[in-house]
Amino acid sequence: MKAAIQTGVRQFEVREVPDPPLPEDGVLLKVTACGVCGSDLRRWREGLPPGVEGIIPGHEIAGEVIAVGPKVASIAVGDRLAVGPDIHCGRCWYCRRGLFNLCDQTRFLGITPGHPGGFAEKLAISGEVLANGVVHPIPNNLSDEIAALAEPCSSVLASHIKTNTSLNDVVVVIGAGPIGALLTLTAKARGARAFIVVRNDRRRALIARFEPDAIIDSSREDMVARVRELTHGLGADIAICANPDASTQEAAVQMVRKGGKVVLFGGLPKANPMTTLDSNRIHYGEIEVIGAFSYHPTAHAMALDLFARKVIPVETLITHRFALNEIDAAFAAASSGEGLKVLIKP
Repeated sequence: MKAAIQTGVRQFEVREVPDPPLPEDGVLLKVTACGVCGSDLRRWREGLPPGVEGIIPGHEIAGEVIAVGPKVASIAVGDRLAVGPDIHCGRCWYCRRGLFNLCDQTRFLGITPGHPGGFAEKLAISGEVLANGVVHPIPNNLSDEIAALAEPCSSVLASHIKTNTSLNDVVVVIGAGPIGALLTLTAKARGARAFIVVRNDRRRALIARFEPDAIIDSSREDMVARVRELTHGLGADIAICANPDASTQEAAVQMVRKGGKVVLFGGLPKANPMTTLDSNRIHYGEIEVIGAFSYHPTAHAMALDLFARKVIPVETLITHRFALNEIDAAFAAASSGEGLKVLIKP
């Protein structure tokens, strides 16, 4: 089979590799769509972990089952599956309490060495992944392309569930990439008003298709002052930082009302993870600062259901599609900001 192997900084090799063996307790998947994620881009820019010579990335996966191990009874050849990357241990303190996204031993398809991902023609799904991972059938009325987007949408849903986003809330999304767009769409689906912060005209034009209630251009206006103006001086109920910029976290604390919530959705660079927040404003204003990482597997099933029922018009998110042998062009397009969600079609 063909696979795209990252071998270094901004380096991929598309080459023939052996087909993955069929696990006795698992299935073999023909990958039909796999999204390019922000974490894929970070590793592409920064390079591989020390001692790792190559890895097959890709963790926003959809595909068709082409072989089933003899110990699998609930999946058949021809079934279509959507797959997320997380593999939980099922044994640690967090897993025993259902907090699977905080598992002490989590591994990730397409990210953790030894666990190849979806930038390949085929992918083996082991019994461990079927039991402790994120694998769900694709609804009949849903395309594989849309199903692949259930993975990024899952963390978005988990974030809105954590903040209990609801009717009459004003949600400010800081960051206008694919995740920012999904956060905006989901906030609106939950009945909230959604403002989104962009940094340039090109991104403003892309984001306009999602019909946010306001687009704030931080390159031209003070985002805090503009949010205050749009809320008649009160401030937002929820501000979600969906980018790797510490300064937006500081601004988020300033733009929410008393009793508001600030969600740190996007991680900062590992080499510079520190930020400074106004502790007095958090204290006297009873502002909640919330970390948001990954999701419970049920959020993945929920995303597929919401897509199938057209509650979230996610099809507008896809702007580029590339074949596997065009992966360099795919990552260049995703990195440039020319589009939003880029899909690889192995």
